[in-house]
Amino acid sequence: MENLHHIVVVGGGAGGLELVTRLGNKLGKKRKARITLVDAGLTHVWKPLLHEVASGSLDANANEINYRAHASKHHYEFQLGRMADLDQIGRHVMIAPFLDDEGNEVVPERRIHYDTLVIAVGSTANDFGTPGAQDHCIFLDSLPQARHFHNRLLNAFLSKNHEAQCDTSHNLPITIIGAGATGVELAAELRLASRELPVYGMNHLRAEDVSITVIEAADRILPALPARISAAAARELEHQNVKVLNGQPVNEITQSTVIMKDGTELNSEMTIWAAGIKAPAFLSELEGLETNKGNQIRVRQTLQSTTDDNVFAFGDCAECPQPDSDQPVPPRAQSAHQQADTLFKSLCHRLDGKDLVPFVYNDHGSLINFSRYTTVGNLMGNLSGRSLYIEGRVARLFYTSLYRMHQVALHGLVRTGVIWLMDRISRAMHPRLKLH
Repeated sequence: MENLHHIVVVGGGAGGLELVTRLGNKLGKKRKARITLVDAGLTHVWKPLLHEVASGSLDANANEINYRAHASKHHYEFQLGRMADLDQIGRHVMIAPFLDDEGNEVVPERRIHYDTLVIAVGSTANDFGTPGAQDHCIFLDSLPQARHFHNRLLNAFLSKNHEAQCDTSHNLPITIIGAGATGVELAAELRLASRELPVYGMNHLRAEDVSITVIEAADRILPALPARISAAAARELEHQNVKVLNGQPVNEITQSTVIMKDGTELNSEMTIWAAGIKAPAFLSELEGLETNKGNQIRVRQTLQSTTDDNVFAFGDCAECPQPDSDQPVPPRAQSAHQQADTLFKSLCHRLDGKDLVPFVYNDHGSLINFSRYTTVGNLMGNLSGRSLYIEGRVARLFYTSLYRMHQVALHGLVRTGVIWLMDRISRAMHPRLKLH
């Protein structure tokens, strides 16, 4: 293989996949650089949609992207595996052996040489060491976890419907710990599922038999967003018969209960953890990189690591400073999208011997979607600096456009239009909930 500058991107999430797509189309296609994506999974689903996969309102099979197929169309290579270690002196990424479901080694440990390394491995849930969380909570960090939750939810509905048919106790208490965007949106999706399932034969279980509780340690839900959005979201959850407990830190979780700090115990047959995130723990074990308490790699405004000019990091796994602020860039999807755009320009400049582009985060606002019920949020005015509160159909249109923008970055405008049309046809032909 010709001696091309090798850019290795570890992590095929929203930002990582957008970056390799653009690099492949720009540099890989013209043989100006060799681009490789490394990911532990075979397919990509936009992470903000995982709660919809979990509830069944979204069919992941129709919305996932196969890395190998995508790589062949966009002039980059794909390596299946999980990053295990880093040799900065020799500039090698170590990839752990890939095992099948029975634990047999399919592909042995590999070393991939890089000239430029980009780490974009995203984040995982942060349970803050809460006793019982790892053993008894459901997490939604990945597509397999979302599918696992969906199967458990369908089985729980099936069991409770049978109990209702036999006229025995059949209440299904579901608890969501954490009232950030994921927790709030998941609560709305679960309420929709509880109302839709009777349409498909589970007519003995009523929506009011499914009690949904959202617990937030802060004094209001959506604590990172403006108070007006928080208040509107609280009203909508109340309207959807979702109980909200603010200012209630969780002390312990058992198989069937959630125990609050004040000793109150709540029955919970399904407990979902959606309170906080952290970067994967292995990042803090990589020798030669500076990380914070949340395992994030510390980077400069150029998105280069503070210790190695050849190693970049962005997205949820990176702590990036903001100019004129003591707060780092927030771990949000729009942050990763903007950083991918900046890093694309920087890596092209790097090959041409030009200066890197410093990253400046622009907050475009926040939108919270309550399934098919409503959407609320705010849009930031770039010129005035003021935020515009929106809700209803207009807000829903902007919310949907976020995912379409991600698809345009991966497929282009024409192909995204075809995908949109296929989605419309699919919704008309298939059940509104995934039933298997």
